[in-house]
Amino acid sequence: MAIYHLQLPLSEEDVKKLQIGDNIYVTGKIVTARDDAHKHALDLHAKGETLPVNFGELGIFHCGPIMQKDETGKWNMVAGGPTTSNRMEIFQDIFIETFGSRLIIGKGGMGPRTTVACEKFGAVYGMFTGGAALLAAKGVKEVLEVHWYDLLGMPECLWVLQVEEFGPLMIGIDAHGNNFFEENRKKTMESKKDAYAIIDKTLEAMH
Repeated sequence: MAIYHLQLPLSEEDVKKLQIGDNIYVTGKIVTARDDAHKHALDLHAKGETLPVNFGELGIFHCGPIMQKDETGKWNMVAGGPTTSNRMEIFQDIFIETFGSRLIIGKGGMGPRTTVACEKFGAVYGMFTGGAALLAAKGVKEVLEVHWYDLLGMPECLWVLQVEEFGPLMIGIDAHGNNFFEENRKKTMESKKDAYAIIDKTLEAMH
């Protein structure tokens, strides 16, 4: 397991060197996007309409932040805890293919569709610590833009953020077809088999 400090947007070279279990800190621009934002972006793209951001150049953060305006009217992030990423599993592979996104950020892991897309199109999924909303906000240096606020509301709209040393993000899915959660599920199942075998032998010996 290695630690990397990376500049966004990630290059293909950046992505290819990452392995599940690695930790990364990123500096650059990310955008918050949950399921409503994913669906709306894909719908607009299908209609040939122009999108307000280039998702291929931004880290995609599964997050419904709490934002607050200061006395000058500028938005600031109060808290930015990650959203459970499985909510986006039905969109994420299409999103990666359509927009060329290389970094997805969230919590709780993602499934086979996203794993396949990461390997096929060169992307990674980085897991942010659940419950660390204030840590996430600390890494946000500036709220640059907000889009679809009136349409989707604060937690669902697009917040474009300038971040610095944002992380740590543990690579849960790499660009080589590896999924941290799936690997651990397999190990757990093997351990269960071994445990059941020991229990069976113990019970036999008792009789």
